[in-house]
Amino acid sequence: QIHLVESGGGSVQAGGSLTLSCAASEFEHGTHRIHHMGWFREISGKERQGVAVIMDDGTTNYLGPVKGRFIISQANAKNTAYLQMNSLKPEDTGMYYCVSLPGSGVWAPSDATEALGLLPDPKVGIWAEGTQVTVSS
Repeated sequence: QIHLVESGGGSVQAGGSLTLSCAASEFEHGTHRIHHMGWFREISGKERQGVAVIMDDGTTNYLGPVKGRFIISQANAKNTAYLQMNSLKPEDTGMYYCVSLPGSGVWAPSDATEALGLLPDPKVGIWAEGTQVTVSS
């Protein structure tokens, strides 16, 4: 079983920055191979939102309110991803979960737009335990 280990959450004042990282224990296990990685968040009173995704070809996609502020990237080994969050706002406060999405099979996303929407679906990918991000005004 692939495990995702997430780190980098914390508390920051509005306008500040945080960088989340997500490392997979291995690149491939059984039928699951790390292909696409991303983050979704849970904000109190709202549905889970896909925040950012990076596909195995390097294509990225972002939730509208974070475009221009968040940057997702991947290490060369492709089993580690980073989410750099700049100009943070209080409305960014929530739990952030790293996700690994499959590159093949019935649930494999066809593009980055679909992948962003699949991040919060528990049937699809492998999740990390989550990290809290708190932005104070």
